Amino acid sequence: MHTQRKRLMGLLLRQNAPYFLIAFMLTALTALIGFLTPALLAELMDHYLSDAPSRLPAFINSWMAASFGADFLRQNLWVFGAVLVLVNLLSGVCSFYKGKLSAQGSENAARYLRETVYDHIQTLPFDYHVKVETGDLLQRCTSDIDTVRRFLSQQVLGIVNALLMVIIAMTLLLPVSVKITLLSLCITPLIFLFSMLFFRLVTKSYREREEAEAKMSTVLQENLTGVRVVRAFGQAQSETDKFDLTSRETLRRGYVVAGMEALYWGISSALGAIQMAIALFVCIYEALADNISVGDLVVITGYVGMLIWPIRQLGRILTDSSKSMVALERIGEVLRTKPEPAQADALTPSLKGDIVFDHVSFGYVAGREVLHDISFRAKAGQTIAILGPTGSGKSTLVHLLQRLYEPKSGRILIGDTPLSRINRKYLRQHVGLVLQDSFLYSKTIRENVAIARESADQEEIEKATLAASAHDFITASERGYETIVGERGVTLSGGQKQRIAIARTLMKDNDILIFDDSLSAVDTKTDAQIREALLTGDERPTTFIISHRVTTLSRADTILVLEDGRITKMGSHEQLIKQDGLYARINAIQTGLEDMGTSALQVKG
Repeated sequence: MHTQRKRLMGLLLRQNAPYFLIAFMLTALTALIGFLTPALLAELMDHYLSDAPSRLPAFINSWMAASFGADFLRQNLWVFGAVLVLVNLLSGVCSFYKGKLSAQGSENAARYLRETVYDHIQTLPFDYHVKVETGDLLQRCTSDIDTVRRFLSQQVLGIVNALLMVIIAMTLLLPVSVKITLLSLCITPLIFLFSMLFFRLVTKSYREREEAEAKMSTVLQENLTGVRVVRAFGQAQSETDKFDLTSRETLRRGYVVAGMEALYWGISSALGAIQMAIALFVCIYEALADNISVGDLVVITGYVGMLIWPIRQLGRILTDSSKSMVALERIGEVLRTKPEPAQADALTPSLKGDIVFDHVSFGYVAGREVLHDISFRAKAGQTIAILGPTGSGKSTLVHLLQRLYEPKSGRILIGDTPLSRINRKYLRQHVGLVLQDSFLYSKTIRENVAIARESADQEEIEKATLAASAHDFITASERGYETIVGERGVTLSGGQKQRIAIARTLMKDNDILIFDDSLSAVDTKTDAQIREALLTGDERPTTFIISHRVTTLSRADTILVLEDGRITKMGSHEQLIKQDGLYARINAIQTGLEDMGTSALQVKG
């Protein structure tokens, strides 16, 4: 994990090297300029207001003497003020461009991370998306990436600045007096060790806070996407209580981190003040003893003050470093998840042949099979209906056809080609899947229908909606095909959403069609119209229909009855109603209900 974090951070820095390198150079220049103010003041006090030798390099003294002359500078001290103003203006310009370049580099890095993580998520197996918490994944794709962005923008240069300040300060202080330098900085190692200890402690606390915030995001996401269910079952207060619980836990974790930061700043401020007092006391004592000049006192106290701040800042830098390391680790966990394996020799054959399940078994967990020894043949263009109780493996069976999962044993063939040899992307482009829970985007009806073929014209879109029995209710809407359906299609009924989802699937070039209980929300008449439309056409796709409605199943060429993951019956409607079993019982119940409804209408009439 640590290796991947370092590798990922190194990659981000390398990709934006021009921005960060120039920002590093400007940081160094800003640090050097910062030391000029005490040096100029010391030069003024010792050389121009007294007779002590100059501290400046000989070439600078020669240039100043030739340009201005020592007497002129003594009589016009405002020159030093002007120089100090110019020096600080230069420092401000350097700081501006340093911040601008580091911000550009960090924003580029954040964009790369967002796109890399998002692209990687698209390649992950279906099983990953089934198990992962959406709120936690959103946290990793947004908040964690933003944490890394802030670190690159602010704290990387802070580390460089702190190191430069220490090196420059020590380089300038030691020639003045080794003894005074060591005494003036005697507590500095303690501040540094305290910062390192704080870094170790706060890393664990920050990870716990991130995990608590991710749980809170998950609860929020579930509530917002399931608002209909929440309202329908009167669970608003329960959901509020659940969110409050996770919010309080996030607050508690936040208090722990904030308390640790407050403790660090309090103690480090006290240590810094003690360090400054020691430096000032030592310098005053040495100045009174004529061991150092007033200029030396200004230089030493000024440099010690400048040195204490970056060392204190080291704690904050380390805090943000720990946050970014935790964030990088959480991002890395997503990137480490293996995508669906690529196949260099994957095939793209015609999918119009017979579909054969040959002794197929599958289980989500080792040792617990969901499908047991499934064998059947679906001839090209046939309709295969599947009936079975909840948990019998109906959806799992058709998911295998899209290679969302791979069989644990046995094989699936399309024509003479094993499904395992067919390119996944090609396969899914030609296998249309309509789920019971139809997901629609918060766009217009036209955009939702044409999402698989954005270049489709109005005639093609209407052809698909007519086949799905959706055209009439669409045109009856106030804005027709330009009607916004709302997030997840919230403005539409369940049947309307299903019909739009069917039309969307029909826009694809489907060799195989799968309806996973996706006609459950439409009435019997509409169901019949949709099935009739699907049977028309020169080239009928091989169709799989999962349903509990006998009228939907009855027109299929073959009906499979699944119980406990096994095919217990197989045949046509006429064959199965003559055999004892689940299908005959359900047919009798539904037929009886229809007869009761007809009789009730006759009596009422």
